[in-house]
Formats: sequence, C-alpha cells, structure tokens
Amino acid sequence: MIKKLTMTSALMAITVAFAAFPANAQLGTATGTTTLNVTVGAEAGLTVAATSNLTSVGTNFASFTGTTALTYYIRTTQSTGAGSITAKVTTDFAPAGGPSVATPPSVGDALNYTSSGTAPGNNGTGAVMAFAGITASTSAQTNVATFGADNRSLGAGNSESVAWTFSNDPKYKTGAYAATVTFTISAT
Repeated sequence: MIKKLTMTSALMAITVAFAAFPANAQLGTATGTTTLNVTVGAEAGLTVAATSNLTSVGTNFASFTGTTALTYYIRTTQSTGAGSITAKVTTDFAPAGGPSVATPPSVGDALNYTSSGTAPGNNGTGAVMAFAGITASTSAQTNVATFGADNRSLGAGNSESVAWTFSNDPKYKTGAYAATVTFTISAT
C-alpha cells in the first residue's frame, strides 16, 4: 500500500507542476513573411452605346449619319503585344424593303464609318490607329482601332467613336429599320 500512495503522490505532484506552468507551445515565431507572386496578363474589354440613331439632315436624300460611342479597356504584352477593336454587322437592316448592308437595292449603297479615339499608350498616352472610309460588312469584321505592344488604357477606360454614314436611296420604303453591329476587342 505504501507503493500505491507514493505513486499517487508522485502523479499528484506532476499534475500540480503542469497546472502551475501554463502551456506555451513554441511551434513558430512571433512574426513571419511570405512572397506574393502575380502574373499580369493581356486583357481587354469594352462598353458600347446601346442605340445609335442615324438621321438624314439637309438636302433631299442626304446620307444618314450618326455616331456610336465606345469605352475600351486594354493592356497588351510589353514586347510583342497587339490588340484590336473590330465591327461586324451581325443582323442586317429589317424589315425588308429598306436599307441593306448585305444586299443594297442600288450599287453604291453602303454603310461606311470613320473611327477615332483617345490613345491608350502606356496608361493613357501614345497613339491609337483610327480608320476612315471603312465599309461595314455582314460577312467580315472590319477594323475600328488597332493597338501595339505595351499599350495600357486608363483605369476608367479610353474613348473611341464610330461616325456612320449610310446612303439614303430613294428606293427605300418608308418605315423604321434596325440593324445590329457587334464590336469585338482583343489583346495579346
């Protein structure tokens, strides 16, 4: 029995000793550092005005004109980057009997545009390629703007506009007609 008491007394002494000293596990240090790695790639995006009205003002059968406003966001690769904004008439004018991009009623009827905008450069400086006298197409994308290496827009985006000119052929029947133009931006 004496051995039992001694063993119990020893266990109690160990328990008291551990209870008297709080546990401070030292598994790490008070401070630490990490390295954050990020890869910044080429990116592009745009917003386009939902509606662009073409109107004929002036002499009889003066061409229809109007403007579409765009805001673009772009970042191209430093040494070999490139980018573009293109336009394509994805739905021709409807209903039938009026203007048409794909099958105009008269030779020379065409939807043409001139594009211009603010340059992206290196975060808002530099040159943007503008285009004049471009004929819109239902079968191919046509250039609105092109970008070179290391072009970066402003955080709020840069502006671009497309000024449309469309012939006013007397063969068009009266009425309201609508077409859809799809703009696409890309960056590498």
